[in-house]
Amino acid sequence: MPATRTMQSPEAADLIDLTRALAVKELAPRAAQAEADERFPREVFRTLGRAGLLGLPYPEEYGGGGQPYEVYLQTLEELAAVWSSVAVGVSVHSLSCFGLAAYGTAAQKKEWLPDMLGGELLGAYCLSEPHAGSDPAAMRTRAVREGDHYVLHGAKAWTTHGGHADFYTVMARTSDDRSHGISCFLIPADTPGLTADAPERKMGLTGSATATMHLDGVRVPVHRRIGKEGQGLRIALASLDSGRLGIAAVATGLAQGAFDHAVRYAKERETFGKPIIEHQGLAFVLADMAAAIESARATTLSAARLKDQGLPFTREASIAKLVATDNAMKVTTDAVQVLGGYGYTRDFPVERHMREAKVMQIFEGTNQIQRMVISRQLDQPARGAITVLGKEN
Repeated sequence: MPATRTMQSPEAADLIDLTRALAVKELAPRAAQAEADERFPREVFRTLGRAGLLGLPYPEEYGGGGQPYEVYLQTLEELAAVWSSVAVGVSVHSLSCFGLAAYGTAAQKKEWLPDMLGGELLGAYCLSEPHAGSDPAAMRTRAVREGDHYVLHGAKAWTTHGGHADFYTVMARTSDDRSHGISCFLIPADTPGLTADAPERKMGLTGSATATMHLDGVRVPVHRRIGKEGQGLRIALASLDSGRLGIAAVATGLAQGAFDHAVRYAKERETFGKPIIEHQGLAFVLADMAAAIESARATTLSAARLKDQGLPFTREASIAKLVATDNAMKVTTDAVQVLGGYGYTRDFPVERHMREAKVMQIFEGTNQIQRMVISRQLDQPARGAITVLGKEN
């Protein structure tokens, strides 16, 4: 990873150093084999939780780390440079805590957040459905009020940690109103009627379990509804803004990891009597890779600073996700090219990085959806516009 970072405080710098050291010591030795075996590394998340890395952007009063999003995203980068499945898992866990942290009552937060942020419990986020991936307002999963419970029926697709999580943040329809008919529920994994299909067989991120979750008469107490009835879509969209920044950071770290391997190889591999990094054609490829990574990082952290200041960042989050994930796909493809035939083998990690990069362009809203989000806001004032006497300049 880059030797120089501009950190907000010595404590933040220490946190990044801690994360990097933990990634090298605990994650790196396990990553390749766990991915090859398609094994979900539940014990790794316990290790990260005990190190305080599963609740970093949430308040200390509830067991979180109290860190700015800008710092939290840089820890995701460090994890992703070594093991993307784990970094994605940390991002998804953070996403699954968002609804409660941002919309829960004081009593709900006091009762549930400490265990969720403390590291022993792992979360999952249930929004997408088989027929409604990019259009959450089209969901069909139903929650019907029966006295002091809701009864849920339906299925949730593409659930990261499906079958392994300890709790699920679930969006379900409580009325037919398209925009205000969805509600949010926090459901323990052992609730009767909540089951998981076999994990999806994926191209990459094979160490991350992804499964369809079924809700067959799942009874949820009313006090486990997060926010008001009908507020779920608003919670979901706000969650996705933050989640997209998480995936942008993961993609940036993934690209950085692939780039680091490519540079090391280029320094060691010789042709025509000198290291291949000294050949201009290859050196320019590496230079473009470095520029792409730094551009993704700057775009992502710039959006994070808006969030940290309490400013709107929906458009910037989509830009960051779009730029970072498209760049990750390009960087990892070029990393394979730098290694030549070796890059196409599983003896080197860059082929795994390339497979993992592809899904970054798909989840948390496809990059086509990001372009829709960005384009729909182009008629709004630019963030950096200067207003003088009521006129924009």
